Amino acid sequence: MVATVTREIRTTGQGDVRDISGEVAAAVSGSGLSAGIVTVSVVGSTAGVTTIEFESGAVTDLDTVFEQLAPRHGYYKHHERWGDDNGSSHVRAALLGPSITVPFADGRLLLGTWQQIVLTEFDTRARNRQVVVQILGE
Repeated sequence: MVATVTREIRTTGQGDVRDISGEVAAAVSGSGLSAGIVTVSVVGSTAGVTTIEFESGAVTDLDTVFEQLAPRHGYYKHHERWGDDNGSSHVRAALLGPSITVPFADGRLLLGTWQQIVLTEFDTRARNRQVVVQILGE
């Protein structure tokens, strides 16, 4: 069986990281499925989804690495083509990826104690993000 739930999450712009583990866990629990996999995906090309220990130090470290890899104020051909300022956003999102898949059993996500599912905003402005949670199981 497959169940799909969509959530909207308001972000504040580049560097905003949101713990969405609770929303994903609630979707799995509400599906009535006991075991399987859940895919969490953000719609759009300037945000990503991953797991991390959701604490301020690790979140800051992640942002620092992305700033080193794709500096916000760097030179991007995307800016020339579209006249905007979010070239770094597209590069960062492509590096992280839009989705992850997590197993679940007994109706619970199989995550580590210090492992949370996070939505990472890379766009240079606030956004309303659609997060799709698709649950496959029995």
